[in-house]
Amino acid sequence: MSLYEASFRVKHECPYREISEHFPDLTIREWYLSDCQVLEISSSEAPTEELLEEINRIGTILHKTMDDSGLNIVTQSCLCSLEESIIDRFEEHNCLYQPPTIHRQGWEHYTVIAFDEADVRALLRDLEADRDIEVLSKTAITEQQIPHSMLAPVDQLFEDITDRQLAALRLALESGYYEQPRQTSLRELAEQTSVARSTYEEHLRKAENKLLTNAGQFLRLVTAASSTNPLRVDQASSHGQSAD
Repeated sequence: MSLYEASFRVKHECPYREISEHFPDLTIREWYLSDCQVLEISSSEAPTEELLEEINRIGTILHKTMDDSGLNIVTQSCLCSLEESIIDRFEEHNCLYQPPTIHRQGWEHYTVIAFDEADVRALLRDLEADRDIEVLSKTAITEQQIPHSMLAPVDQLFEDITDRQLAALRLALESGYYEQPRQTSLRELAEQTSVARSTYEEHLRKAENKLLTNAGQFLRLVTAASSTNPLRVDQASSHGQSAD
């Protein structure tokens, strides 16, 4: 089985089209988190007062640097300005969105991963119906050659995991519970907390279960190109020596 990566850019009315058209040296990288957007805004040229005023209207500035190398700003804003429909379309056509979205010179650049090339073609036809679109690349990925863009969004990996479950997972990780051999036990971990051993173990197991469930779609993508299971022994070699 092959995977397919498609990169394309679209142009339509969106919150960042005007600013990226008006300032052609500007690049905006957009990440969608569970309840907000995080934008990295960069330019190789010194910013004008007009540009800084535009950026201030986008959202809360978390970080800003201006030096000889140019401008770099990180902002956070609510999802009220996000057009959800295009991300929904990716899912409708069985395409996995790969963040970030890149805005430059009035265009939005997207990358998606799909199991079937037909899904990519159907998605592109769908998008052509109501916006300008240019396909930049379509690539078949074989023999587990997962691209560098194949990164799991952090908010999806930790979705539905509570703060207590995350705290239990982090304590176990930092205390060497997942090392071989283990450096600690559940009893010793629970003693570092204010909860009973059974309660701590429940938090930890739920965190592990949710994390693996959320990572399932990415695990399937990583292993989809392999036609064999290295853990499965066929009958011809079932009586031979097993490999590590």
